[in-house]
Amino acid sequence: MALSLGTAAIILVVLLWELSRPRLRSAVGRARERWSARWRAADPGGYDPGRERRAEQRARALLRSCVDERDWAMYRDLGFLRVWGGLGEHGETRRRGAESAPWGAAQPDGAESRADGVLDGEARYAYLIYPHKPIVAYLPGTGELLSEYCVAFPDDSKPYGSSRLPDSDDVLAKWMALTGDERRLLADANMHLPGRQVDPDRVRRDLARLAQWERERTSRPARASRSAGSVRAA
Repeated sequence: MALSLGTAAIILVVLLWELSRPRLRSAVGRARERWSARWRAADPGGYDPGRERRAEQRARALLRSCVDERDWAMYRDLGFLRVWGGLGEHGETRRRGAESAPWGAAQPDGAESRADGVLDGEARYAYLIYPHKPIVAYLPGTGELLSEYCVAFPDDSKPYGSSRLPDSDDVLAKWMALTGDERRLLADANMHLPGRQVDPDRVRRDLARLAQWERERTSRPARASRSAGSVRAA
């Protein structure tokens, strides 16, 4: 008797499921339509696959207008920016004291420390700024990697999709924060040892690329000057 009742209950459940499945499918479809309608109302223009590309183009134009021509050429050619530590060496920005060096920054053996944050005529340390990656601090003289500083600048004004800034806007935000108030940026950032998020081998390759890039830029005026002298002599 109990077995018969159990079998009948199972059959009844199956029948009810088969009868209600079309209605359930219809309800799900109507819910999807309502969700799509609300999405289109929130974004009247609909999804534009070229939006991010145009945003990046505008960001690159803004970055170019804010940094000097050398820094822009560096970012355009190499995909990252270098900022000198102490914010003032090589005449690019104002000098600051040696106490603003990154925490844990070790000095090269035999190097003499000076109050202007410079060692033997060069910046004591420098930073590499990558899009959407931590800022990497290193020693220009030796290439030793010091630390990573994790900072984020989300765009909370976007009514759609990801809140990530375009790549060039992220680089510009880090550059402005670093050159505007280095000490505050370092205090607010999460500091990690090298290699936490950025591959140290990649950074070393980028430093080698940067050195080669600077050698080529330095040799270009000399070649142009020699060529002009040859033309005048002829």
